[in-house]
Amino acid sequence: MPSEPLGIAGSGAIGCGLAEVAGEAVVWARSADSAERARARLPGEVRVTTELSDLAACAIVVESVAEELDVKRPLLTELGGQLGEDALLATSTSSLSVEALAEASGRPERFAALHVFNPVDKMELVELAFPERALPDTHERMRALCESLGKTPVEVPPEPGFVVNRLLFPYLFSAVELMEAQRLEPDAVDTCMKLGAAHPLGPLALLDLVGLDVSAAIGDAIGADVPARVREMVSDGKLGRKTGTGFYSY
Repeated sequence: MPSEPLGIAGSGAIGCGLAEVAGEAVVWARSADSAERARARLPGEVRVTTELSDLAACAIVVESVAEELDVKRPLLTELGGQLGEDALLATSTSSLSVEALAEASGRPERFAALHVFNPVDKMELVELAFPERALPDTHERMRALCESLGKTPVEVPPEPGFVVNRLLFPYLFSAVELMEAQRLEPDAVDTCMKLGAAHPLGPLALLDLVGLDVSAAIGDAIGADVPARVREMVSDGKLGRKTGTGFYSY
């Protein structure tokens, strides 16, 4: 359990996952429907609200909304203006500019990128990235937060994609291209990588888990070649697990 009061702005998979491993937090949801879904998933020690001002008393707030600059930036600006002087503000981004988001927050000295992985309760790593102006105290408190959540923090450069996604997504996209070129079924590719490389999840199933739309956005942000098949699936609304259809049906 975090030693400092934790707020989470966003009630999607990452936001609710963070709240679950924290055990105690205040979670902000954009709508009443989103709030009800979060309450059904989360324990009683987690408070769910639709009022952003309810996060103002938190010592650390993690923003976890859609991976789009135009969505994150105004929310961070609003949060930055509401929090106490010593409060820390973090973003869950993995592919956007940490410096740009830090500046939008109005508190780059007390800002960080905290990239947790889905599913949050099972993935140990947290990639931590900081803007240039972040204070030593910010580094220390964010590492302490990660450790209190049972995670292993690794500090990485604040470049879009950090370490994992810069290495991971070119591999995932190459799996799509190989599947198409060799006319393989998704399960054939995934089984080869699970049994031959000891990966817990095959590349095509992993794209479905991440979401094809999110995957394409990350690919664009890091300069990877996004396969035409992935873009077609996004256009058709086949985004993976969250829509029930991707490379597999769910």
